[in-house]
Amino acid sequence: MLSITKIIVALGVMVAPVFCHSGDMTYYTPGLGACGETNTESDAVVAMSPAQYGHCGKTIKIHYNGKTGSAKIVDKCPGCGGDGIDVSPKVFKEFADLSVGRVAVTWEYA
Repeated sequence: MLSITKIIVALGVMVAPVFCHSGDMTYYTPGLGACGETNTESDAVVAMSPAQYGHCGKTIKIHYNGKTGSAKIVDKCPGCGGDGIDVSPKVFKEFADLSVGRVAVTWEYA
């Protein structure tokens, strides 16, 4: 028989809140990133702000205007503020036309 404590802990894990970050999303031309990988414009990759950098290889989920996409962390974006992210053109085009240049998004670690 399960104890009430185990049930509560199990439920808490199942409904644990996801912490969303909010910031601007821009795009860049990837190359050799700060994580040591070389990527191209056709890869689904992201450069993180200095405040968020340090999670090389992890994936983030990005949300904008009812759409959700994902990108792998491969680089650092020194010009990105706070929770801002810089994505490859492939990722940006999933959400908006490149001519827009900058959109406000939410994102979380996947």
